[in-house]
Amino acid sequence: MNIQAKIDIRHSTCPHDCPSACALDIEVINGATIGRVRGSKQQSYTAGVVCAKVARYAERIHHPDRLMHPMRRIGPKGSGQFARISWDEALDEIAEKFDEAERDFGAQSVWPYYYAGTMGLVMRDGLNRLAHVKKYSRFYSTICSTIAWAGYTAGTGKIAGVDPREMAKSDLIVVWGTNPVNTQVNVMTHVARARKERGAKLAVVDIYDNDTMKQADIKILLRPGTDGAFAAGVMHVLFRDGFADLEYLAKYTDASPELEAHLASRTPEWASAICGVPVAEIEAFAKLVGETPRSFFRLGYGFTRSRNGATQMHAALCIPAVTGAWQVEGGGAFYNNAALWKFDKTLIEGLDVIDPATRRLDQSKIGRVLTGDAEALHHGPPVKAMLIQNTNPMTVAPEQALVQAGFARDDLFVAVHEQFMTETAQMADIVLPATMFMEHDDLYYGGGHQHISVGAKLIDAPGECRSNHEVLQGLAERLGAEHRAFAMTPREIIDETLRTSGRGEIQALEAELWRDIQPDFRTSHYLDGFGHADGKFHFKADWSQVPMPNAGLMGTWDAMPSFPDHWAVIEQADDAHPFRLATSPSRSFLNSSFNETPSSKTREGAPNVMMHPEDAARLSILDGDAVTLGNVRGETTLTARIFPGLRRGVLIAESVHANKSHIGGRGINMLTSGDAVAPYGGAAFHDNKAWVKKVSV
Repeated sequence: MNIQAKIDIRHSTCPHDCPSACALDIEVINGATIGRVRGSKQQSYTAGVVCAKVARYAERIHHPDRLMHPMRRIGPKGSGQFARISWDEALDEIAEKFDEAERDFGAQSVWPYYYAGTMGLVMRDGLNRLAHVKKYSRFYSTICSTIAWAGYTAGTGKIAGVDPREMAKSDLIVVWGTNPVNTQVNVMTHVARARKERGAKLAVVDIYDNDTMKQADIKILLRPGTDGAFAAGVMHVLFRDGFADLEYLAKYTDASPELEAHLASRTPEWASAICGVPVAEIEAFAKLVGETPRSFFRLGYGFTRSRNGATQMHAALCIPAVTGAWQVEGGGAFYNNAALWKFDKTLIEGLDVIDPATRRLDQSKIGRVLTGDAEALHHGPPVKAMLIQNTNPMTVAPEQALVQAGFARDDLFVAVHEQFMTETAQMADIVLPATMFMEHDDLYYGGGHQHISVGAKLIDAPGECRSNHEVLQGLAERLGAEHRAFAMTPREIIDETLRTSGRGEIQALEAELWRDIQPDFRTSHYLDGFGHADGKFHFKADWSQVPMPNAGLMGTWDAMPSFPDHWAVIEQADDAHPFRLATSPSRSFLNSSFNETPSSKTREGAPNVMMHPEDAARLSILDGDAVTLGNVRGETTLTARIFPGLRRGVLIAESVHANKSHIGGRGINMLTSGDAVAPYGGAAFHDNKAWVKKVSV
């Protein structure tokens, strides 16, 4: 007998580490499995669009390789030899090892480590509650956005900007430092509307002819780390040719006469020599921006991957302030809406029990922390035990040689709570199976837009998978960690968080599906004042006083230029390392998520590096040849892809493939640095010098 499946359409929000946080309509089949996943047209920013990765989510959630039960390592670290155990055995052993580390080396020898494998607030950030209650080492998040946040906030005074839906009402959209076709496809929805309805132009500023630049009307191809020079050259022309809005500058900004004097020597010729963009292109871009009041600057996370990224973000942000584009609909700038959410996360994170004397270890310096670097450890005890959720540092963290050496320590106990047997899970002593977002309740916001939502549990988890919150509940009981949130359900935590944040109750938000909290036009455009105490946009940055959460000043912050400029602190190419390497995001992987799904692996293929044809010819390298890239931090081997869409001396390696996917088993992050970037830390993933050698057959 043929029984027709019962299909219900349920709603949720994509939890992955992407600014779009797409609104989803999900087929739930017979209440037990997931079918097609579509973008929901009921949410006005993501507007029915979803990336191909998430559209194929059934492939991921019902993957045959998902972890299904707890396991204990029975062979050498990294051997992949595990034996099934019960949840009680697993949690008992983790608690025993944490207590042992605390007894022998102090509570700070335990380091709970997490990140953005889910952007749901309960499941992502709850691990902090355990750390705060137990006075374990705290976690300083630096791997993603710290650098760009500092640059944007230095100008506007807070992380918020023009309603991103206004791109559709712009006459010129400048996409700078982001590749939304790969990383936040919904940007292109609004770009397409502006082009169709207004005849708008798309200008893309980036370091290679990526999938977004291929769609652009104006292409600005930079050398890596030179955005500030290009921006300064553009602003020189804006002042020189009368495109600066002097009335706006006098009313809304801090230092326009000083800025103009500073820019007098930053000519297009000066800028071109640094950034590689021809003088004529700098002049033409400046003229277009100056003549187009409705110019929308969509600034991205690429700025946060460079040693001078904060100054570059600030420099790019200054351009619409010079022209006064903030005054009009479809004009101004946007990066992220973090300042809008204002969630009270006391309950989620246990903020009421923080001991400020407890050290905060830098996420990006995990390799140095685990190999005993005294400075990285704040001259405190070694890390002896870890619980890792929502991240895969054995693949995605910088300085992989140090990371791998640290995880290989026999005296380090590691528990990993994961969905798949990642390279980090392979190094664990205990592996725990984790739920996916359709299998638990959580609270979401969209960094790239202005909606908040509840993502409800849609189906039961397979096997013995448990949510992050359930794991924390089990450990808290065994560790004597007392906080009332450990006794609450995720829905209860969400409900109280919403109420204490002034956002009503969970039922009301669920009924709305996706709540739009965009401020009014005047607020979004800063027409009643910017976020600084003086109400002004700051061209003159005070890097020691940027109003953002931080763990203190880091790097050479005192050498940062106050005014928009090129800051030559990037890792410069030299005779021994004649290339500059950026590790840019791919279309089918998201960090190391989705690199286990067959369709994503097929589309991305084997790891490769893009090289300019003339550079390749000089080294007798042909398309498809195996090449080794190296620097002082390590080496990796992959295949060459001859590609004319970048400047000479530049290398682009898209995506974070697993180390094991590379020839020789060493991944691209062997080459990246964990140096703390000024002014408040961060990892400069796109800022590497390197040499290239053809692999002999």
